[in-house]
Amino acid sequence: MSSSSSASEEVGGGDSGGSSSRRRRRRGGRSNGVWPEPFLEALARQMAIDASRSIGRLAAAQALSNLFQVCSTWRAVSRSDLLWQSLTTRIWNRHHLLRHTWHDEYIYWHQTSNNLRHSRYIYHTLHFVPEINNDNNNDGLSCRRLALSDHHLAAGFSDGSVQLFHLPTRVHLSTFRPQQRDRLGRYSRAVSGIILTDENLVFASLDGDIHVVVIGGAAPPRRAHLGDVVNDGALVDFTGCDRWWIGLYAGVPGRAFHIWNSETEELIFVDGDLTDPEAVTGWHLLTELTELVGRVRITARDTAVACTGPRLVVIDLHNQGLILRERFFQQELIVGSFDATNELLVAVDGRGVATVCRTEDLDESCRFNVRGASQRGVIGSMNNSGYGVMCVGGLIRVWEVENGVYLYSLREKIGEVNAMHADERHIVACSSDGTIRLWDFGAQ
Repeated sequence: MSSSSSASEEVGGGDSGGSSSRRRRRRGGRSNGVWPEPFLEALARQMAIDASRSIGRLAAAQALSNLFQVCSTWRAVSRSDLLWQSLTTRIWNRHHLLRHTWHDEYIYWHQTSNNLRHSRYIYHTLHFVPEINNDNNNDGLSCRRLALSDHHLAAGFSDGSVQLFHLPTRVHLSTFRPQQRDRLGRYSRAVSGIILTDENLVFASLDGDIHVVVIGGAAPPRRAHLGDVVNDGALVDFTGCDRWWIGLYAGVPGRAFHIWNSETEELIFVDGDLTDPEAVTGWHLLTELTELVGRVRITARDTAVACTGPRLVVIDLHNQGLILRERFFQQELIVGSFDATNELLVAVDGRGVATVCRTEDLDESCRFNVRGASQRGVIGSMNNSGYGVMCVGGLIRVWEVENGVYLYSLREKIGEVNAMHADERHIVACSSDGTIRLWDFGAQ
C-alpha cells in the first residue's frame, strides 16, 4: 500500500469520526435491516481478528473491506471509532491515539506494517560526540542498549551515560549520567537496561543502580534504587512496563530475579536460580565486555520470559515470581538473539536455527535458519507486528516470525553491531564505530 488514501479505501474508509454513543439503526437490505449495529460491529471486529490470526495482520483490512461492501447498513459500521479503537488495540497493539481518529490510527499502522514487509523505508545516521568523562576518558566506549518510544530514542553506553534523541527531527536532546559512586570494576556503570516512554526514562547499570529521568524536566537523574553488587551480583538485564520493573542478575546463587512495583518503586521479590550456572560470567561483566548472560522481557501485564544459553522460563510477576513454564535446549541459545512480545518469542541457537514459540505455553510455532549464525554472534529483536530482525555479520535481515518466512535484507551493511532494537515503525542499531543507524518505515 503506497498511500494513506489507498489504505483508507482498503479498510472501508470514509467518515471515521462517528461516535458509538450516536449510533442509530440503519436499514439497508430487507435481510440486514433488522440487525442492530452493535451486532454488526462485533461481527466486523471478530472477522478482522480472525483474519489477522489465521492469515496475518495485513489481511484484516481486506476482510473488513469485503464486509463493508455488503450494503449501506454494513458500511455504516465503518464509521464507529470505537470499532477502530478496538481493532487498533487488538491487531496493532497501539493503546494511545496519536492521530485525529482511531480510524486514521488503524490506517497508519496498517500502512507502516506494509512498508516494513516490503522494505520501504528512509535511512538515517545519528552522530554525536560523547561527553568526556575524566575518570576513564571514554576508553572503549560502546553502546550497550537501545530503546524507542513514539517520539524518542535512547542509547545507553558502557560508561553509564544515556543519550536521548528526538525521533521526528533526529536531534540530540540530552545526555544523562548516573550519580557518582565507588566502582567495582571498569564497566560496573555500563547501562544494562532502558525503559522509555515519551514522559519518562528509566535506566539501570550493571552495579544494580536504577535511575529515573523526567523527559523535558530540568532535574538530573534521580537514583530510585541503590545496587548491591556484593549481595546480588551484576544486573545483566533490566526491563519494565507501567506496572513492573524486572531485573535479571548473575553472580549470587538464588537471586536471579528482582521485581519492583514500578509505581511505588518498591522491591517486592528476590529469588530464582536461572543464572546460577552463569555466576562467574556475571562477575566478569564488571571488568570486560563479554557475551550476554541472559535476557528478560515482559510479555503480558503480569508475566515475563527470560533466557540464558540452555534454559528459558516464564514467570508470574504478580505471584512472587512463580515459574509458570520452562524449557531446556540441547543446543545452547545465542542470548543476544532472544526477544519476545506478548504472543511470541524467538531465539537462535549455535547452529543458526531460530526457534519461535508461543509465550503462553512455550509450544513451538515454527523454525527458520539464520545463515552465518554458527560462525558469528547474532543480535536480534522483534516487534508487536510480527516481524523479527537479526543482524549477522553486519547484515540485518527481516523475517515474518509467525510463519518463519524470510523477507529481505536491509540494503545498508553496517559492520559489527553492539546493540539493536526494533519496534512497529523503526529499526535502530549502533555499530562498533559509535554510529547510530535508524531505518524509518513510517507511513508518509
